[in-house]
Amino acid sequence: MYLYGIGVVYLKIAIVVMLLFSLFFGIWNQSAGDMGTAILSESTHAVELVISLTGGLCLWSGLMRVAQDSGLTQKIARILQPAICFLFRGIKKGSEAVRLIAMNMTANLLGLGNASTPLGIAAMRELAKDAPSGIASDHMVMLTVLNTASIQLIPTTVAMLRLRHGAANPFDILPAVLITSFASATAAVIAARVAGRFCAYRGKKS
Repeated sequence: MYLYGIGVVYLKIAIVVMLLFSLFFGIWNQSAGDMGTAILSESTHAVELVISLTGGLCLWSGLMRVAQDSGLTQKIARILQPAICFLFRGIKKGSEAVRLIAMNMTANLLGLGNASTPLGIAAMRELAKDAPSGIASDHMVMLTVLNTASIQLIPTTVAMLRLRHGAANPFDILPAVLITSFASATAAVIAARVAGRFCAYRGKKS
């Protein structure tokens, strides 16, 4: 939590610095008026974008809730359990953490990054119960890696954005999304495994 707080502080500082630089160069280039107009117009567009995405996100989030209440997520968890146990070696089969990770991975596969966030947080809390106090375990690192470089079978959010901007076929990017998703996820998992073994080796050596 301490590192998280430090990261939030640095992020706020970076945003303030970017705003100040933008204001400075806007005045320097004598385009402060255009910059003010852009700020007002883009703020309106941002609200419109959020509203346009809300419908689709509510739909898929509702479907995830129905799947959870109907027991479908339990079946998905059983299907994904071999892959989860392979990636999260040593995790208890059939545990609450496995179920939450399975739901989190399912939401990511559907391209629902926002909907998967609460599931990922809940799964992280379950994994933290078996981790040393204040130290992220290998399972927690792997979950973070998989959420950062998530595999998307259906890029729902991106498709909704493309549809809003006039794309005739919002899902025609599917092959490119699949290739890049698998490539990034594979590279991230390998990097996490290598880093985990290196840290374990350094710990034994010291």
